[in-house]
Amino acid sequence: MTQSEQLLLLLDELQQELEKNQLWQTNMPSEQVLQSEQPFALDTLDPEQWLQWIFIPKIRVMLEQGGELPSGFSMAPYFEQAWQEAPQCQGVIKVTQKIDKVCQPC
Repeated sequence: MTQSEQLLLLLDELQQELEKNQLWQTNMPSEQVLQSEQPFALDTLDPEQWLQWIFIPKIRVMLEQGGELPSGFSMAPYFEQAWQEAPQCQGVIKVTQKIDKVCQPC
């Protein structure tokens, strides 16, 4: 399985985990809120909003366009910290860990 195929499956799994934990939203935040320049949009979005409205769509577009995927990043530590008091989010954290692993350079 290619990295792109793995990542696509993980994005689906991430969405499923967010939905399962009632973290998936039906109403999109305003464009102004989505334009944050802070890492993870810390100043305007909750962690789950960043995953839903920024990360998942951006990576899906990259995959669809066959563009170069980001590599060598670690986003799981942010979610581990943000949700350290939220045991219900452990499934989401595990998926972010898998994404980090798939996106590490060989």
